[in-house]
Amino acid sequence: MNIQWDLTKLYKDISDTEIQKDIEISIKENKKFATKWKKNKNYLKDPNVLFNAITEYEQLQQKYGQCTKPSYYLSLLNSLNQTDTEVKAKLNNIYEISTKLENEVQFFELSISKIPQSRQKLFLNSPILKNYKHYLETLFLASKYLLSDKEEKVFNITSKTSYSNWADMLSELLDKQKLIVKDDEFTTKTISYNEIGKYLNSPKKEIRDYASKQFNRINKKYFEIAEFEINSILGYKKISDEYRKIPRPDLSRYIADDIDVDIVDTLASVVTEHFDISKRYYTYKAKTLGQKSIKYYERNVPLGPINLEYTYEESMNLVKNSFEKIDPLFSSIVDSFDKNSQYDVMPKSGKTGGAFCISVGKNYPIYILLNHTNRLNDVLTIAHESGHGIHSKLSSVQSELNNGYPTSLAEVASTFFENFTLEQILMNANEKDKIAILNQKVMNDISSIFRQIAFLNFEKELHSQFRSKGYLNKEYISDLYIKHMKSYMGDSVEADDSMKYGWIYVGHFRKFFYVYSYACGLLISKALNSLIKEDKKNVELLKQFLSSGSTKSPKEIFANMGIDITNREFWMKGIREIEQDLLDLDSN
Repeated sequence: MNIQWDLTKLYKDISDTEIQKDIEISIKENKKFATKWKKNKNYLKDPNVLFNAITEYEQLQQKYGQCTKPSYYLSLLNSLNQTDTEVKAKLNNIYEISTKLENEVQFFELSISKIPQSRQKLFLNSPILKNYKHYLETLFLASKYLLSDKEEKVFNITSKTSYSNWADMLSELLDKQKLIVKDDEFTTKTISYNEIGKYLNSPKKEIRDYASKQFNRINKKYFEIAEFEINSILGYKKISDEYRKIPRPDLSRYIADDIDVDIVDTLASVVTEHFDISKRYYTYKAKTLGQKSIKYYERNVPLGPINLEYTYEESMNLVKNSFEKIDPLFSSIVDSFDKNSQYDVMPKSGKTGGAFCISVGKNYPIYILLNHTNRLNDVLTIAHESGHGIHSKLSSVQSELNNGYPTSLAEVASTFFENFTLEQILMNANEKDKIAILNQKVMNDISSIFRQIAFLNFEKELHSQFRSKGYLNKEYISDLYIKHMKSYMGDSVEADDSMKYGWIYVGHFRKFFYVYSYACGLLISKALNSLIKEDKKNVELLKQFLSSGSTKSPKEIFANMGIDITNREFWMKGIREIEQDLLDLDSN
């Protein structure tokens, strides 16, 4: 069982001369495409010519992209050691080159998007362009908010200095920090910032209280920096939206995610109206812990017997066995990831925190990053990220321009496989452990649905207040954050320092309105789970979804499966399921 990435599938090491060769050929091929099609506008008039142009564009993206392979390799190296200045320097250089290449060829999709509405049907109804119909639909939809080629180039060039450098700075500063904590024997030890969760969630109050003080100390240290950082990226977003005449801050996210704004608004409304469920959960949690209230950092403390620890090998075998019960195809994909060293497992200093699955197209391996600490939640993280990997693997049957999938779909597969794995653990647990596992299930659902919609509500107000006031100081941002955390957690969770600093380290606030996708994905995945429970043959519908890529909108994909995500009652069904689980938990 391999526990480190094998990046030699990309390059032998950072000094590999093939990296520079690939950069040079990517520059050459992008310029070749631009030279051929920038002045030749016949593809905007004739579907047959557009088919030839799109085919060439697709081949360019699949073979070279804008330095896709070198960028991928260096970003993976950087995530393993964010203190490596050589990697960081090369990554900055490749970013500049790839941005220039993106600017070189962006005219193509931009020009297509600007095809007059009166002529769009000619292309959408063309048999030769059938495979690219939805790709064209998304371009036409986005055109309303796209600027000229020159203006878009300016935003591309300045996005790193005005946006991503700020967010990366804070993330890397935090990841480099060392904390002193107490272990189960109450002896002190030094850990990295991204290992803190294990100690904040300790069943022993003394250990988690001590860890929280150290965690708050680091977050307080960067409180002022976070103020400047978040105001800078809020300002960047405001300028971008104003120039594009985008009427609301979250709209560009939903356009990019190929989901109707009304669908997300309905989802957010339904969940917010039922925050009483999450409040009841935290009241139950405080009572079970024997406390009148709990600290914010105690929100994820497991309840019940805490002997549920899993080594990485045990966790991986559990995930594979769970996936096998859905369909052997899924376990075989995970097994291939494992054998081919596509997981990087253990936390270490300098390594980015959390977990992710990353894929950059059909030609390159999928990689999954973990920070495994032997907890039940780490088993679920393997299942979650492996679900992303399965989704990417199966959607690769589509052509290059169709094999990706929007954020609105990204969390469906991951939460489906995570929840299914948790259910398998629950089924095989003894009666004593079932309470703890059921609590984990409810806790995860509360975090993925109610917490993320509270995050969305916070983010909306954050952008609105910034645009109204022009600048928000750190205390004001904290008050806003506390307001929205209390809205879903209620009075059973204290507005302590850990809540005050909570917005500092949530990277998703820097990705702008990404958080809705967790609630959206989990509630849809519950519906898929119900379909398979009703009839095992419906696993074919699951495979159909996983292999659809971006050939249709999420609304169309699920409508073809008999799931109507535009219907308010659809979202209510998932909420009721969580409420029933909470009732079952409270009755034990």
